[in-house]
Amino acid sequence: MTIKIAHARKLCQTACRTLGLFGTIMLGASPLYAQQAGGTSFIENFDKLDRSVWYVSDGWNNGAHQNCTWSKNQVKVDGGALKLSFAEGQLKDRSYLCGEIQTKKRFGFGTYEARMKAATGSGLNSAFFTYIGPTDKQPHDEIDFEVLGKNAGQVQVNQYIKAKGGNEKLVPVAGDADQGFNDYAFVWEPGRLRYYLNGKLVQDVTDPSKIPTSQQKIFFSLWGSDTLSGWMGKFAYTQPTSLEVERFAYTAQGDKCQFPESIACTPLN
Repeated sequence: MTIKIAHARKLCQTACRTLGLFGTIMLGASPLYAQQAGGTSFIENFDKLDRSVWYVSDGWNNGAHQNCTWSKNQVKVDGGALKLSFAEGQLKDRSYLCGEIQTKKRFGFGTYEARMKAATGSGLNSAFFTYIGPTDKQPHDEIDFEVLGKNAGQVQVNQYIKAKGGNEKLVPVAGDADQGFNDYAFVWEPGRLRYYLNGKLVQDVTDPSKIPTSQQKIFFSLWGSDTLSGWMGKFAYTQPTSLEVERFAYTAQGDKCQFPESIACTPLN
């Protein structure tokens, strides 16, 4: 979607904005793709929410398109899963509350993997993505998985490069993304970006002009819209719902894989 959304990001404190951009240029990368050293490999099983890693969005929204306010009360860890909820609740000028977390550090080339179950409801967006932008004094770069509530039988993949999008692809999700857990992954390398669903390659981007290069923060979010019905479906709230995440892993380029089912454990073509 070319008017993507999440991106007049009113992020956390100044300290949150500046973490992660330090270190040396990656060895072996050409000048075109060189990145400074960012966050290191880690795996998150959500036994608890580590506040040294994750920042919880609270008390604002991303613009007129969003019909809910980010609330820390909609973010919890329960039974070994992160739960980001969407529910009725008045906060500031919105009648709904929604949840989002983001990493405090930025991350570069590597493998990003999330095992998650989308929320149910037309007009909602269950998202796993990476993002950096003007709030962090960087160009807008982004890599997305988004389950749009109008059709949970699909997930949209997309990326933005210096605020230019238009790279959307809809990928079928067997059994519907809101009915069970699925594995969403992307492998981001210099000059190549591959998206995977349940271990299967579903999008392979090799055009350098369509591949982000800036290090980004990692996000999980659930939000709704009254106005983006063509994209997300007509908003029709019936009851509280949640995006659930059982596991996330970031494996830096060149590091060993961190769990047996990881895409990083398998040689890729």
